[in-house]
Amino acid sequence: MNKKRTFKEYRTIDLAIWAVILLVCEFITVKAANVWFPGVPYTVSVAASVVSIVYMRWGYWGCFHAFMAGTAFCMASGAELKYYLIYCLGNLLSVLAVPVLLKVGKEKMRAGMSGVVFALAVLLLMQTGRALAALLFGAGLGSVTGFYTTDSISLLFTGVVIWIAKRLDGVYEDQKHYLLRLSAKEKA
Repeated sequence: MNKKRTFKEYRTIDLAIWAVILLVCEFITVKAANVWFPGVPYTVSVAASVVSIVYMRWGYWGCFHAFMAGTAFCMASGAELKYYLIYCLGNLLSVLAVPVLLKVGKEKMRAGMSGVVFALAVLLLMQTGRALAALLFGAGLGSVTGFYTTDSISLLFTGVVIWIAKRLDGVYEDQKHYLLRLSAKEKA
């Protein structure tokens, strides 16, 4: 009884796995920062890394992961409702990177340093979305710079994670392309 999965089932399972990875890692990094380094003004987040990978694998489906990243961060931080809105909705601005990804082409984008630049753009869009959402909630211009400065280490972290993911077979690759490539390899 060797049942083959449909493409839709494969996508659902894959998206669920990346959601679990995102939620667990984001929760752990926030909790660790609050327990081990409570006074440090910097944070590290896996949100942009994972969301970039999901955008590369599945396109617009990564929006759900961008939203979940904000939820995980706020839950782990014990944030109040307005911060949920700032982080969850702010992270969704990263979807503006997807049309560029699709126009350039996923295979071209992941070649060379373009894939890393794409992920860094996703992070900057998330930070900008949070800053804009905070401004809508009445934050001052001076305080929204914190969305960039406190998350500056995440730029390096995101770059390294994507650099590694690009080298792992099928991780930072459109999954339809990946499955067709595997199928062709099996036939050959």
